[in-house]
Amino acid sequence: MREFELVIIGGGPAGMAAAIAAKKQGIDDLVIFERGDRLGGILNQCIHNGFGLHTFKEELTGPEYAERYAQQVYDLGIPYELGTMVLDITPDKQITVVSRQRGAETVRARAVILAMGCRERPRGALGIAGFRPQGVYTAGTAQKLVNCEGVVPGKEVVILGSGDIGLIMARRMTLEGAKVRAVVELMPYSSGLKRNIVQCLDDYGIPLMLSHTVIDIKGKEKLEGVWVAAVDEHNAPIEGTEEYFPCDTLLLSCGLIPENELSRSAGIELSPLTSGPSVDESLETTVEGVFACGNVLHVHDLVDFVSEESVRAGENAAEYIKGKPSSPGTPVAVKPGNGVRYTVPSRLYPESVTDCVHIRFRVTAPVKGAAIVVSCGGKELARKRGRIFVPSEMIEVILKKEQLAGLSGDIEVRTEEAAK
Repeated sequence: MREFELVIIGGGPAGMAAAIAAKKQGIDDLVIFERGDRLGGILNQCIHNGFGLHTFKEELTGPEYAERYAQQVYDLGIPYELGTMVLDITPDKQITVVSRQRGAETVRARAVILAMGCRERPRGALGIAGFRPQGVYTAGTAQKLVNCEGVVPGKEVVILGSGDIGLIMARRMTLEGAKVRAVVELMPYSSGLKRNIVQCLDDYGIPLMLSHTVIDIKGKEKLEGVWVAAVDEHNAPIEGTEEYFPCDTLLLSCGLIPENELSRSAGIELSPLTSGPSVDESLETTVEGVFACGNVLHVHDLVDFVSEESVRAGENAAEYIKGKPSSPGTPVAVKPGNGVRYTVPSRLYPESVTDCVHIRFRVTAPVKGAAIVVSCGGKELARKRGRIFVPSEMIEVILKKEQLAGLSGDIEVRTEEAAK
Protein backbone atom coordinates (compact mmCIF):
# COMPACT_ATOMS: atom_id res chain seq x y z
CA MET A 1 0.00 0.00 0.00
CA ARG A 2 1.38 3.39 -1.02
CA GLU A 3 1.36 6.08 1.65
CA PHE A 4 1.44 9.85 1.25
CA GLU A 5 1.40 12.73 3.67
CA LEU A 6 -1.11 14.56 1.47
CA VAL A 7 -3.45 13.40 -1.30
CA ILE A 8 -5.29 15.99 -3.42
CA ILE A 9 -8.30 14.63 -5.29
CA GLY A 10 -8.83 16.65 -8.44
CA GLY A 11 -6.32 18.37 -10.72
CA GLY A 12 -8.39 21.39 -11.65
CA PRO A 13 -7.70 24.96 -10.50
CA ALA A 14 -8.64 24.11 -6.89
CA GLY A 15 -6.50 20.99 -6.64
CA MET A 16 -3.48 22.59 -8.28
CA ALA A 17 -3.63 25.74 -6.13
CA ALA A 18 -3.96 23.65 -2.96
CA ALA A 19 -1.05 21.39 -3.95
CA ILE A 20 1.19 24.36 -4.77
CA ALA A 21 0.38 26.01 -1.42
CA ALA A 22 1.10 22.80 0.51
CA LYS A 23 4.36 22.27 -1.37
CA LYS A 24 5.49 25.80 -0.55
CA GLN A 25 4.75 25.05 3.11
CA GLY A 26 7.25 22.18 3.01
CA ILE A 27 5.02 19.19 2.24
CA ASP A 28 7.00 17.15 -0.28
CA ASP A 29 5.27 13.76 0.03
CA LEU A 30 2.09 14.59 -1.84
CA VAL A 31 0.24 13.60 -4.99
CA ILE A 32 -2.60 14.89 -7.17
CA PHE A 33 -5.07 12.31 -8.50
CA GLU A 34 -6.83 13.57 -11.64
CA ARG A 35 -9.31 11.47 -13.60
CA GLY A 36 -8.84 13.43 -16.83
CA ASP A 37 -6.00 13.16 -19.32
CA ARG A 38 -4.50 16.55 -18.41
CA LEU A 39 -4.38 19.00 -15.54
CA GLY A 40 -6.76 21.95 -15.57
CA GLY A 41 -10.16 20.35 -15.15
CA ILE A 42 -13.13 22.20 -16.63
CA LEU A 43 -10.96 25.19 -17.58
CA ASN A 44 -9.59 23.27 -20.55
CA GLN A 45 -12.91 23.65 -22.37
CA CYS A 46 -13.52 27.27 -21.30
CA ILE A 47 -11.79 29.01 -24.20
CA HIS A 48 -13.47 32.38 -23.56
CA ASN A 49 -11.58 35.11 -21.74
CA GLY A 50 -12.34 36.77 -18.41
CA PHE A 51 -10.21 34.61 -16.12
CA GLY A 52 -7.31 35.80 -13.99
CA LEU A 53 -8.23 39.44 -13.43
CA HIS A 54 -7.90 39.08 -9.66
CA THR A 55 -5.09 36.52 -9.53
CA PHE A 56 -2.79 37.63 -12.35
CA LYS A 57 -4.13 41.16 -12.99
CA GLU A 58 -4.67 40.32 -16.64
CA GLU A 59 -7.40 38.76 -18.73
CA LEU A 60 -6.80 35.12 -19.68
CA THR A 61 -8.73 32.29 -21.30
CA GLY A 62 -9.53 29.20 -19.25
CA PRO A 63 -6.72 27.07 -20.74
CA GLU A 64 -4.25 29.93 -20.21
CA TYR A 65 -5.27 30.28 -16.57
CA ALA A 66 -4.96 26.51 -16.05
CA GLU A 67 -1.55 26.49 -17.72
CA ARG A 68 -0.24 29.12 -15.29
CA TYR A 69 -0.96 26.77 -12.40
CA ALA A 70 0.06 23.61 -14.25
CA GLN A 71 3.45 25.19 -14.96
CA GLN A 72 3.92 25.83 -11.24
CA VAL A 73 3.07 22.18 -10.57
CA TYR A 74 5.75 21.13 -13.08
CA ASP A 75 8.33 23.61 -11.78
CA LEU A 76 7.83 22.57 -8.15
CA GLY A 77 8.06 18.89 -9.03
CA ILE A 78 4.63 18.06 -7.58
CA PRO A 79 3.69 14.47 -8.49
CA TYR A 80 0.39 14.01 -10.30
CA GLU A 81 -1.28 10.95 -11.79
CA LEU A 82 -3.63 11.44 -14.73
CA GLY A 83 -6.36 9.03 -15.79
CA THR A 84 -6.73 8.08 -12.14
CA MET A 85 -10.22 7.71 -10.71
CA VAL A 86 -10.81 7.82 -6.95
CA LEU A 87 -13.60 5.38 -6.11
CA ASP A 88 -13.84 5.60 -2.35
CA ILE A 89 -12.50 7.29 0.79
CA THR A 90 -12.85 5.86 4.28
CA PRO A 91 -13.05 7.95 7.47
CA ASP A 92 -9.48 6.84 8.32
CA LYS A 93 -8.29 8.27 4.98
CA GLN A 94 -7.74 5.08 3.00
CA ILE A 95 -8.38 5.91 -0.64
CA THR A 96 -9.36 3.42 -3.33
CA VAL A 97 -8.11 4.46 -6.76
CA VAL A 98 -8.05 2.85 -10.18
CA SER A 99 -5.95 3.67 -13.23
CA ARG A 100 -4.84 2.00 -16.45
CA GLN A 101 -1.21 2.07 -15.34
CA ARG A 102 -1.58 0.68 -11.81
CA GLY A 103 -4.97 -1.01 -11.82
CA ALA A 104 -6.97 -0.88 -8.58
CA GLU A 105 -5.13 -0.05 -5.37
CA THR A 106 -5.61 1.39 -1.91
CA VAL A 107 -3.63 4.46 -0.86
CA ARG A 108 -3.25 5.79 2.66
CA ALA A 109 -2.90 9.51 3.46
CA ARG A 110 -2.31 11.58 6.58
CA ALA A 111 -4.39 14.39 5.11
CA VAL A 112 -6.72 14.70 2.12
CA ILE A 113 -7.89 17.74 0.16
CA LEU A 114 -11.16 17.34 -1.71
CA ALA A 115 -11.14 19.35 -4.95
CA MET A 116 -13.46 17.37 -7.22
CA GLY A 117 -15.42 20.34 -8.54
CA CYS A 118 -19.09 20.19 -9.48
CA ARG A 119 -21.42 18.77 -12.09
CA GLU A 120 -24.41 20.10 -14.01
CA ARG A 121 -28.01 19.43 -13.05
CA PRO A 122 -29.33 17.03 -15.74
CA ARG A 123 -32.70 16.94 -17.46
CA GLY A 124 -33.86 14.08 -15.27
CA ALA A 125 -33.74 16.38 -12.24
CA LEU A 126 -35.87 19.04 -13.95
CA GLY A 127 -39.06 17.07 -14.64
CA ILE A 128 -39.74 18.48 -18.11
CA ALA A 129 -42.50 16.67 -20.01
CA GLY A 130 -41.76 14.96 -23.32
CA PHE A 131 -39.66 12.20 -24.85
CA ARG A 132 -35.87 11.93 -24.75
CA PRO A 133 -34.95 13.01 -28.29
CA GLN A 134 -31.56 13.71 -29.75
CA GLY A 135 -30.67 17.38 -29.30
CA VAL A 136 -31.02 17.92 -25.53
CA TYR A 137 -27.67 18.67 -23.86
CA THR A 138 -26.37 20.28 -20.72
CA ALA A 139 -24.60 23.53 -21.55
CA GLY A 140 -21.26 22.16 -20.37
CA THR A 141 -21.56 19.11 -22.63
CA ALA A 142 -22.28 21.36 -25.59
CA GLN A 143 -19.33 23.54 -24.62
CA LYS A 144 -17.01 20.54 -24.69
CA LEU A 145 -18.40 19.39 -28.03
CA VAL A 146 -17.85 22.78 -29.65
CA ASN A 147 -14.59 23.85 -28.04
CA CYS A 148 -12.78 20.52 -27.72
CA GLU A 149 -14.31 18.23 -30.34
CA GLY A 150 -15.14 20.76 -33.05
CA VAL A 151 -18.75 19.59 -33.24
CA VAL A 152 -21.68 22.05 -33.30
CA PRO A 153 -24.76 20.31 -31.81
CA GLY A 154 -27.35 22.19 -33.88
CA LYS A 155 -28.42 25.34 -35.68
CA GLU A 156 -31.66 26.40 -33.94
CA VAL A 157 -31.10 26.70 -30.19
CA VAL A 158 -33.11 27.40 -27.05
CA ILE A 159 -31.28 27.64 -23.72
CA LEU A 160 -33.05 26.89 -20.44
CA GLY A 161 -31.43 28.64 -17.48
CA SER A 162 -29.34 31.80 -17.41
CA GLY A 163 -26.34 30.46 -15.53
CA ASP A 164 -22.96 31.68 -16.71
CA ILE A 165 -22.27 28.58 -18.79
CA GLY A 166 -25.60 28.98 -20.57
CA LEU A 167 -24.97 32.66 -21.26
CA ILE A 168 -21.49 31.96 -22.58
CA MET A 169 -22.81 29.17 -24.79
CA ALA A 170 -25.45 31.49 -26.22
CA ARG A 171 -22.62 33.64 -27.55
CA ARG A 172 -20.50 30.65 -28.57
CA MET A 173 -23.29 29.01 -30.56
CA THR A 174 -24.04 32.34 -32.24
CA LEU A 175 -20.40 32.71 -33.26
CA GLU A 176 -20.54 29.19 -34.73
CA GLY A 177 -23.44 30.23 -36.96
CA ALA A 178 -26.36 28.93 -34.91
CA LYS A 179 -29.50 30.94 -34.17
CA VAL A 180 -30.16 31.21 -30.44
CA ARG A 181 -33.86 31.90 -30.28
CA ALA A 182 -34.06 32.67 -26.55
CA VAL A 183 -32.56 32.14 -23.12
CA VAL A 184 -35.38 31.09 -20.78
CA GLU A 185 -35.05 31.69 -17.02
CA LEU A 186 -37.44 30.42 -14.35
CA MET A 187 -36.56 33.12 -11.82
CA PRO A 188 -37.43 36.83 -12.18
CA TYR A 189 -33.70 37.58 -12.30
CA SER A 190 -30.71 36.07 -14.09
CA SER A 191 -28.51 33.57 -12.27
CA GLY A 192 -25.46 34.66 -14.29
CA LEU A 193 -23.03 37.55 -13.94
CA LYS A 194 -24.18 40.92 -15.28
CA ARG A 195 -21.14 41.20 -17.55
CA ASN A 196 -22.11 37.91 -19.23
CA ILE A 197 -25.68 39.10 -19.80
CA VAL A 198 -24.33 42.20 -21.55
CA GLN A 199 -21.50 40.56 -23.50
CA CYS A 200 -23.24 37.30 -24.43
CA LEU A 201 -26.91 38.26 -24.87
CA ASP A 202 -27.36 42.02 -25.28
CA ASP A 203 -24.45 42.41 -27.69
CA TYR A 204 -25.94 39.72 -29.95
CA GLY A 205 -29.61 40.59 -29.65
CA ILE A 206 -30.51 37.35 -27.88
CA PRO A 207 -33.71 37.71 -25.80
CA LEU A 208 -33.69 36.79 -22.08
CA MET A 209 -37.13 35.60 -20.98
CA LEU A 210 -37.31 35.95 -17.20
CA SER A 211 -40.05 34.19 -15.17
CA HIS A 212 -40.46 31.63 -17.99
CA THR A 213 -39.68 27.94 -18.31
CA VAL A 214 -39.81 25.06 -20.79
CA ILE A 215 -42.96 23.03 -20.15
CA ASP A 216 -42.77 20.46 -22.95
CA ILE A 217 -40.22 18.97 -25.34
CA LYS A 218 -41.49 17.97 -28.79
CA GLY A 219 -39.95 15.25 -30.92
CA LYS A 220 -39.44 11.54 -30.33
CA GLU A 221 -36.26 10.65 -32.20
CA LYS A 222 -34.94 14.18 -32.81
CA LEU A 223 -35.82 17.42 -31.09
CA GLU A 224 -38.38 19.42 -33.06
CA GLY A 225 -39.15 22.25 -30.68
CA VAL A 226 -40.07 23.29 -27.14
CA TRP A 227 -43.09 24.91 -25.51
CA VAL A 228 -42.27 27.83 -23.22
CA ALA A 229 -44.65 29.44 -20.72
CA ALA A 230 -44.55 32.25 -18.18
CA VAL A 231 -44.66 31.25 -14.50
CA ASP A 232 -46.32 32.81 -11.47
CA GLU A 233 -44.79 33.63 -8.08
CA HIS A 234 -44.93 29.92 -7.20
CA ASN A 235 -43.08 28.97 -10.43
CA ALA A 236 -46.21 27.30 -11.82
CA PRO A 237 -46.89 27.76 -15.57
CA ILE A 238 -49.55 30.36 -16.34
CA GLU A 239 -52.22 29.05 -18.68
CA GLY A 240 -52.55 31.01 -21.89
CA THR A 241 -48.93 32.19 -22.00
CA GLU A 242 -47.59 29.19 -23.93
CA GLU A 243 -45.30 29.90 -26.88
CA TYR A 244 -43.77 27.36 -29.26
CA PHE A 245 -40.14 27.63 -30.39
CA PRO A 246 -39.05 25.35 -33.26
CA CYS A 247 -35.49 24.22 -32.57
CA ASP A 248 -33.11 21.28 -32.99
CA THR A 249 -31.09 21.94 -29.81
CA LEU A 250 -32.04 22.56 -26.19
CA LEU A 251 -29.21 23.46 -23.81
CA LEU A 252 -29.77 23.13 -20.07
CA SER A 253 -27.99 25.59 -17.77
CA CYS A 254 -29.99 24.94 -14.63
CA GLY A 255 -27.46 24.97 -11.84
CA LEU A 256 -24.34 23.20 -10.63
CA ILE A 257 -24.11 20.57 -7.90
CA PRO A 258 -20.92 19.95 -5.86
CA GLU A 259 -19.48 16.51 -6.69
CA ASN A 260 -19.70 14.94 -3.23
CA GLU A 261 -20.23 11.19 -3.57
CA LEU A 262 -16.71 10.66 -2.20
CA SER A 263 -17.43 13.00 0.70
CA ARG A 264 -20.45 10.91 1.63
CA SER A 265 -18.48 7.68 1.54
CA ALA A 266 -15.95 9.26 3.91
CA GLY A 267 -18.71 10.02 6.39
CA ILE A 268 -18.36 13.78 5.98
CA GLU A 269 -21.30 15.91 7.05
CA LEU A 270 -22.76 17.78 4.08
CA SER A 271 -24.49 21.13 4.26
CA PRO A 272 -28.13 20.96 3.12
CA LEU A 273 -27.76 24.55 1.88
CA THR A 274 -24.72 24.12 -0.40
CA SER A 275 -24.66 20.32 -0.94
CA GLY A 276 -20.96 20.63 -0.12
CA PRO A 277 -19.06 19.59 3.02
CA SER A 278 -19.63 21.42 6.26
CA VAL A 279 -16.28 23.05 7.09
CA ASP A 280 -14.71 25.23 9.77
CA GLU A 281 -12.51 28.32 9.41
CA SER A 282 -9.55 26.19 8.22
CA LEU A 283 -11.74 24.51 5.56
CA GLU A 284 -11.47 21.22 7.48
CA THR A 285 -14.52 18.97 7.18
CA THR A 286 -16.14 17.02 10.00
CA VAL A 287 -13.61 14.21 9.37
CA GLU A 288 -10.27 15.14 10.92
CA GLY A 289 -7.52 15.78 8.38
CA VAL A 290 -9.87 16.05 5.39
CA PHE A 291 -10.18 19.51 3.84
CA ALA A 292 -12.36 20.81 1.00
CA CYS A 293 -12.06 23.73 -1.40
CA GLY A 294 -13.37 25.07 -4.68
CA ASN A 295 -16.64 24.08 -6.31
CA VAL A 296 -16.87 20.82 -4.38
CA LEU A 297 -17.34 22.99 -1.28
CA HIS A 298 -19.69 25.58 -2.78
CA VAL A 299 -20.16 26.83 -6.31
CA HIS A 300 -18.06 29.90 -7.08
CA ASP A 301 -18.68 32.58 -9.68
CA LEU A 302 -15.00 33.32 -10.42
CA VAL A 303 -12.13 30.84 -10.68
CA ASP A 304 -9.86 33.44 -9.07
CA PHE A 305 -11.84 32.98 -5.83
CA VAL A 306 -11.48 29.20 -6.18
CA SER A 307 -7.69 29.55 -6.33
CA GLU A 308 -7.60 31.93 -3.37
CA GLU A 309 -9.71 29.61 -1.22
CA SER A 310 -7.70 26.57 -2.25
CA VAL A 311 -4.45 28.20 -1.17
CA ARG A 312 -5.89 28.44 2.34
CA ALA A 313 -6.91 24.77 2.21
CA GLY A 314 -3.42 23.73 1.13
CA GLU A 315 -1.74 25.80 3.83
CA ASN A 316 -4.06 24.50 6.55
CA ALA A 317 -3.58 20.89 5.43
CA ALA A 318 0.18 21.44 5.64
CA GLU A 319 -0.16 22.79 9.17
CA TYR A 320 -2.22 19.75 10.13
CA ILE A 321 0.44 17.40 8.74
CA LYS A 322 3.12 19.27 10.66
CA GLY A 323 1.29 18.53 13.88
CA LYS A 324 -1.06 21.44 14.45
CA PRO A 325 -4.04 19.97 16.34
CA SER A 326 -7.50 20.08 14.89
CA SER A 327 -9.55 23.12 15.80
CA PRO A 328 -9.76 23.18 19.64
CA GLY A 329 -12.45 24.41 22.00
CA THR A 330 -16.14 24.89 21.37
CA PRO A 331 -17.18 25.87 17.86
CA VAL A 332 -19.24 28.94 17.11
CA ALA A 333 -21.92 28.32 14.48
CA VAL A 334 -22.04 30.64 11.46
CA LYS A 335 -25.62 30.81 10.18
CA PRO A 336 -27.39 32.56 7.30
CA GLY A 337 -29.97 35.10 8.40
CA ASN A 338 -32.48 37.22 6.53
CA GLY A 339 -31.75 37.35 2.80
CA VAL A 340 -28.65 35.08 2.91
CA ARG A 341 -28.71 31.64 1.32
CA TYR A 342 -25.71 29.97 3.00
CA THR A 343 -22.39 30.67 4.68
CA VAL A 344 -18.96 29.06 4.33
CA PRO A 345 -17.65 28.18 6.86
CA SER A 346 -20.65 26.98 8.83
CA ARG A 347 -18.69 26.94 12.11
CA LEU A 348 -15.45 28.35 13.43
CA TYR A 349 -13.15 27.96 16.41
CA PRO A 350 -12.07 31.41 17.65
CA GLU A 351 -9.11 29.95 19.57
CA SER A 352 -7.56 28.49 16.42
CA VAL A 353 -7.83 31.61 14.26
CA THR A 354 -4.33 32.99 13.67
CA ASP A 355 -5.14 36.17 11.77
CA CYS A 356 -8.59 36.39 10.23
CA VAL A 357 -11.59 34.38 9.00
CA HIS A 358 -13.04 34.61 5.49
CA ILE A 359 -16.84 34.17 5.43
CA ARG A 360 -18.28 33.67 1.96
CA PHE A 361 -21.97 33.57 1.07
CA ARG A 362 -24.68 34.49 -1.44
CA VAL A 363 -27.92 36.40 -1.05
CA THR A 364 -31.23 34.67 -1.78
CA ALA A 365 -32.53 37.35 -4.18
CA PRO A 366 -31.37 40.68 -5.61
CA VAL A 367 -31.40 43.43 -3.01
CA LYS A 368 -30.69 47.11 -3.66
CA GLY A 369 -29.43 49.76 -1.31
CA ALA A 370 -28.87 47.32 1.54
CA ALA A 371 -26.07 46.30 3.85
CA ILE A 372 -24.61 42.95 4.80
CA VAL A 373 -24.43 42.70 8.59
CA VAL A 374 -22.44 40.12 10.57
CA SER A 375 -23.42 39.95 14.23
CA CYS A 376 -23.21 37.73 17.30
CA GLY A 377 -25.33 37.97 20.42
CA GLY A 378 -26.57 41.41 19.48
CA LYS A 379 -23.03 42.70 18.83
CA GLU A 380 -22.29 43.89 15.30
CA LEU A 381 -19.00 42.46 14.04
CA ALA A 382 -18.97 43.79 10.49
CA ARG A 383 -21.08 45.76 8.04
CA LYS A 384 -20.68 45.83 4.27
CA ARG A 385 -22.69 48.22 2.13
CA GLY A 386 -23.35 47.88 -1.58
CA ARG A 387 -25.46 49.44 -4.29
CA ILE A 388 -26.85 46.02 -5.16
CA PHE A 389 -26.23 42.44 -4.05
CA VAL A 390 -27.28 39.62 -6.40
CA PRO A 391 -27.34 35.79 -6.02
CA SER A 392 -24.99 35.30 -8.97
CA GLU A 393 -22.11 37.04 -7.19
CA MET A 394 -20.42 35.53 -4.14
CA ILE A 395 -19.83 37.96 -1.29
CA GLU A 396 -16.99 37.87 1.23
CA VAL A 397 -16.63 39.40 4.67
CA ILE A 398 -13.35 39.10 6.58
CA LEU A 399 -13.37 39.04 10.39
CA LYS A 400 -10.14 39.71 12.27
CA LYS A 401 -9.09 37.57 15.21
CA GLU A 402 -9.67 40.34 17.73
CA GLN A 403 -13.28 40.65 16.60
CA LEU A 404 -13.88 37.02 17.62
CA ALA A 405 -12.78 37.41 21.23
CA GLY A 406 -15.41 36.69 23.85
CA LEU A 407 -18.19 35.74 21.44
CA SER A 408 -21.37 34.38 22.99
CA GLY A 409 -23.90 32.65 20.74
CA ASP A 410 -24.04 32.05 17.00
CA ILE A 411 -22.68 34.34 14.31
CA GLU A 412 -25.40 35.48 11.92
CA VAL A 413 -24.93 36.89 8.43
CA ARG A 414 -27.95 38.80 7.11
CA THR A 415 -29.06 41.57 4.80
CA GLU A 416 -30.42 44.76 6.27
CA GLU A 417 -32.33 47.45 4.45
CA ALA A 418 -30.82 50.91 4.50
CA ALA A 419 -32.43 53.40 6.81
CA LYS A 420 -34.85 55.69 5.01
